[in-house]
Amino acid sequence: MEYHLIADYHTHTRYSHGKGTIEQNVIAARKKGLKRIAITDHGFRHVGIGMRIEDIDRMRREIDVLRKKYDDIEILFGIEANLTSMEGDIDIPEEYIGAFDLILMGFHKAVVPRSLKDGWKLFFKNAMCSLVPICDAEKLRHDNTMAIIRAMERYPIHTITHPGAKINIDTRLLAKHAVKHNVFLEINSSHGFMTEEYVKVAMEEGAKFVINSDAHTPENVGNMAKGIMIAQKAGVSPARILNSQDFLW
Repeated sequence: MEYHLIADYHTHTRYSHGKGTIEQNVIAARKKGLKRIAITDHGFRHVGIGMRIEDIDRMRREIDVLRKKYDDIEILFGIEANLTSMEGDIDIPEEYIGAFDLILMGFHKAVVPRSLKDGWKLFFKNAMCSLVPICDAEKLRHDNTMAIIRAMERYPIHTITHPGAKINIDTRLLAKHAVKHNVFLEINSSHGFMTEEYVKVAMEEGAKFVINSDAHTPENVGNMAKGIMIAQKAGVSPARILNSQDFLW
C-alpha cells in the first residue's frame, strides 16, 4: 500500500526545543514537496522548553511574512498543548485558544500540573506504577484515557499526538471518542506510536489518522518513513489518513 503524503502537521522550532527556525522548517517542507506544514511548538507549561505567551504574536507575524514569501505552501500556526489535569485541562489559557490554526494535544511528563492532586494522579502515580506494579493498572489506564477524552470534549483539539507513547491508555475507548469529536490520532514517526497493534484497534472503531514527523530539526521535517511503515503494517487505507492526497473523509 502506497501513501502520498502532502503535509506535515507536527514540527518544532527554536520557540520550544527544536533546533531550527520557522523559515528553515518551511524551506525543508518545500524541498520535500509538501503542500502544507504546521508549526506546533510545545505548550506553555512544558518545563524548560515550552513556548512563552509573549511568543504568540511574534510567531504569528513571522508566519504571516513567510506566507507571502512562500505562496506555494500553506503554513499553519499551531501548538502541541499538554494535558495538565485529570479533568482534561490543557496548558493554553482560555483567552488564547483562538490564537492558533490548529491545536495538537499530547501527554508529556515534564509539565506543570494544574494542581498538586493532578500532579500526583497524572504524573507521579503513572511514573511510580510503571516502575513498581503496586497499583490498579486497569483503573489507572482508564483514568488516563478519560483525562484525554475530557480534553477532547472541552477544547477544539485537532489531533492527539503519539497516543500511548508516554502514558498507558485504552486505545479502543480513546478511538471511540476521537471519532465522536472528529479528532485525528497521530501515527508519530519519531516515537513510533501509535504502534501497529494500537492502530489496528483504533481502525476497528472507525478512527482517522495523521502521520507526522514530530521533527525537532529542519532536516527531519517531512521524514515520515517510520509512521508510513506502521500504517502499512496495520493496513490503513490512504483514504483514512488526513495528510494523504487520497484522504476522502
